[in-house]
Amino acid sequence: MHDVTAPRDPEEVTAGGAPAVAAIPAATRVGPVHLSVADVDRSIAYYEQAIGLRVHAREDGRVALGTGGNDLLVLREEPGARPATGYSGLYHFALLVPDRADLARWLAHAAREQVPLVGMSDHFVSEAIYLSDPDEHGIEVYWDRPRHVWEGQVAERMTTLPLDVNDLVGELGDWRNEPFGGLAAGTVMGHVHLRVAEIPATAAFYCDALGLALMAAFGAQAAFMSAGGYHHHVGANTWESRGAGPAPAGHATLERATVVLPTAGDVDRLAHEVAILGQEPHPLDDGRGVLVRDPSGNPVALIAAG
Repeated sequence: MHDVTAPRDPEEVTAGGAPAVAAIPAATRVGPVHLSVADVDRSIAYYEQAIGLRVHAREDGRVALGTGGNDLLVLREEPGARPATGYSGLYHFALLVPDRADLARWLAHAAREQVPLVGMSDHFVSEAIYLSDPDEHGIEVYWDRPRHVWEGQVAERMTTLPLDVNDLVGELGDWRNEPFGGLAAGTVMGHVHLRVAEIPATAAFYCDALGLALMAAFGAQAAFMSAGGYHHHVGANTWESRGAGPAPAGHATLERATVVLPTAGDVDRLAHEVAILGQEPHPLDDGRGVLVRDPSGNPVALIAAG
């Protein structure tokens, strides 16, 4: 599969630092990512044809997409919205497929359909492929190596190497004729990576207030945080946003990332921690949780599972 090449990966750095102990429940996970887009029909076409998601529901300029289970992505149309480059916000959201063969099958589809890619990387903990949607929202499609390979070693081993594309598609027979019926069932939102103004305050918010563990740090440039020893549920970097705030109105932006906690009591506890910082959490319209903002203004919904 020599006709697929990997441009320089946007995350080409090597991790360092030691993990901290998390106070957030180990069963915490990432839920749907909500984005504004300039043209919802254009976005639906992209996510169906290029990514392989399907529409779960559509109403009043808003569409939910996924692979048939929980919603993974919710898009709201804001006609004429411009890409939000240079501001805090979304760096990428990351769709975690169940198996390596699922990633190989997706890459074969992308090669056949000439889907533009931003990068392809081996992070030791995972293998990942990067894209940008029509509004320049970043996307990662990835699979995790077995947890016993990297658990307890994230800070020491998480890195960026070129993806061995030939080895990956070797999971398949003839990649040129491999059937593709969409992104694999069982795909979940594995993590969300944010653009932030600065790292110390960001890490303090996610680790001290929300209770995530710091799994790896790249000096003052990036941090990776998680619950339950995962390599990261939340990433943050300043590579394109150092000192910047949220994009003003008229831009396609992150409307909210979602942290799914086991119980409503967990939501209440973390909302209280955020309130201690002087920020009043706002109840969500559906009553399932609250919306908080990190120090760079990135919106994060804290909701209860179920």
